[in-house]
Amino acid sequence: MDIDLLAVKACEDRQAFGQLYELLYPRVYNYVRYRCEDLASAEELASRIFERLLTALSSYDPQHGHFEGWVFAIARNQVTSHYRVQALRTFLPWEWFQHASDPAPQPEEAALLKEAEAALLSALPHLKPQQRDLLGLKYGSGLSNPQIAALTGLSENNVAVTLHRAVAALRSKILAPMAKTEPGRPCQKETEHVKE
Repeated sequence: MDIDLLAVKACEDRQAFGQLYELLYPRVYNYVRYRCEDLASAEELASRIFERLLTALSSYDPQHGHFEGWVFAIARNQVTSHYRVQALRTFLPWEWFQHASDPAPQPEEAALLKEAEAALLSALPHLKPQQRDLLGLKYGSGLSNPQIAALTGLSENNVAVTLHRAVAALRSKILAPMAKTEPGRPCQKETEHVKE
């Protein structure tokens, strides 16, 4: 079913809203996870976004744009508002998080995934806020570059360039520690141990 039509139907039908929730929650949550460092805030924001969505649903007009763009505009506004409030506080919790994954991977696979997630999470805060926002919209929520451009007011080309630079910065930040030790060459501690 077309998501725009489902949104119109959801104004009067709770089951239709439930379908919208099931379709969009994973994407909204992923977007919020790209923007928030701690699990509790991400879950709280995702809940607030859907509460806001429920109360504002009757104001959605399909003639003004696609429903997904409207939802992610609400999501961006909620995240921005959250960080405005956080900036006023002196204490900011930095709990690192793990998201629930699909079927449990094998132990080796789980360890590699956890290591990759940790590397990504440690690299994300080094990006500019706009880069994190666009990465969240692209990879967290699955929006296309034209959808992101329409939502943010940037040109499609600017979105593509910013995403490219953000991915390159992440890659550089994540791979930098690996480049310090060349493959096949023992690290400093190993050579010291051999000399003793």
